[in-house]
Amino acid sequence: MVSVWAGDGNTAFLPYCFDPLDPNGNITVVFDIKQWTKDGYVVRVTIQNYYQYRHVDEPGWKLGWTWANTEIIWSMSGAFATIQGNCSSFKFQTPHSCQKSPVIADLTPDALPENRTDDCCRGGLLASWALDPSKSFSSFEMMVGNLGENPKVQPPRNLTLMASGPGYTCGLVKDTDPTVSSDIGGQRQIQAYRTWKSTCTYSSFIANQTPQCCVSLSTFYNPKITPCPSCSCGCREADKTTVSCIREGYPAPQLDDNDIVQCTDHMCPVRVHWHVMKNYFTHWKVKLTISNYNYKRNYSNWNVLIQHPGFSQNITAYSFNSTMLPSLGFSDEVALFWGIEYYNDELLSADKDQLGSVSTQILLSKDLESFTLGNGWALPRRIYFNGETCQMPLPDTYPMLPNANPSLKPAHPFFLLLIYLTFKTSVNWLL
Repeated sequence: MVSVWAGDGNTAFLPYCFDPLDPNGNITVVFDIKQWTKDGYVVRVTIQNYYQYRHVDEPGWKLGWTWANTEIIWSMSGAFATIQGNCSSFKFQTPHSCQKSPVIADLTPDALPENRTDDCCRGGLLASWALDPSKSFSSFEMMVGNLGENPKVQPPRNLTLMASGPGYTCGLVKDTDPTVSSDIGGQRQIQAYRTWKSTCTYSSFIANQTPQCCVSLSTFYNPKITPCPSCSCGCREADKTTVSCIREGYPAPQLDDNDIVQCTDHMCPVRVHWHVMKNYFTHWKVKLTISNYNYKRNYSNWNVLIQHPGFSQNITAYSFNSTMLPSLGFSDEVALFWGIEYYNDELLSADKDQLGSVSTQILLSKDLESFTLGNGWALPRRIYFNGETCQMPLPDTYPMLPNANPSLKPAHPFFLLLIYLTFKTSVNWLL
C-alpha cells in the first residue's frame, strides 16, 4: 500500500501497488542539496530502481514535479528539462527552465562531457536491482534559484514518474536524514545539507494496460500442447487470413510500430513456453522458450520470473543467467532468468518467416519425496515477463498423464544394470 497526495490536503492509500513476489520493490527518488547559492541551491537528484525484476526500458524515465514557490532551474547537468517555458522576465541570464511543473529526461550515453555529471546519461534506462545493481540508478544535478535572499526552501510537490510509460504513483517528497557520501577514496565523509525523498511504486491496474504475455505448456508424456488462453492480450480480427494485427488497448492516434504483432488467438506480444522434456532418476529437465510476436520491437535486457516448487532444489540453466529470489513466505520458490550479454540478452522481433525467440534447457534436481508428474506439479505456478504477469492457462487444460498414470517413474539404475548383466551373461553362454 502506498500513500499518495490526494490534492485536498489529505493522504489517500492505494492497495494496488503491492507485488507479492517483490513486496519491497520501488523506485526511490532522492534530492540531496549539496550547496547553497545566493538565490537558491545546487541539488543532486538520484533515481534508484529497487525492483528485483522490473527494469525501465526504452524510451526511458521522465521525472516531473511542481515547484512549491517561484523556483526556476538556472542550469542542469546529466539530464534536461523537456520544456524551457516562459523566461522573458530574465533579461541578463537565461534559465534552463522556467516551468512551474518541469519534466526532466535523461541524457544519452554519448552526451558531451560538459553536459555530464557522475552516474548520469543512461538514456533513461534503469536495470533491475537483481540483475545489475550498478546500472539500476541514474543521477543529475540542477542549480535552482529565483528564491531571493535567505530563501525558505521547500521540497517539490506532486512528483510524477513515467518509466517506459504510466503506472507509477509517487508518494510525498519528504525531509529525511541527510545523505552521507564518501570522498578521497572513502577516507572522508561528506553530508548533504538537506535530503528529500519520495518512493514510487508500479501498478498494472493504474497503468491500465492490456496484458503483455501469456504461457503455453507441453510435456514429453502427453502429445497435447496447451496453448495460451484465447484473447489473453486481446482478440484477433474475424479475418483469420490477416497476418499482422494491431493490439487492443492502443487507440489509433497513439499507435506506433511497436504495437503491431503477429495475428494469433492470444494476441500477446510475448509468449513463454514451458516444456517438460525428460524425467531421470535424480533429475528432470525442462526447456524454456520465450518468443516475440512483435514485428517491430526488440526486448533488450529481458527477464523472466518463474514460481515453481521444484526450484527448492538445485537448478542449472544452460543458456540463460539465473538466480533465486527470496520466496517471502510462499511455499513455492521463485527463480529469475535473463539473457547472457552479447549472446541472447536481446529478444529480437518477429518477421514474416519466423518469430524472434530465445531458449534454454534447465536441469533440476529432484526431491524424491515431493516430485511427481501428476496433477500438473511439474508445470509453473506463475510467470512474469519484464515484471508483467503472464496469462496462465486454466488448470483443467494442462497436459495430463496418460490413463491417469500417477508418476511415469523412470527405471531404477540398479534394475537397468541387472538387466544388462543378465543379457550379457546369456550372450556369453550362447557363444
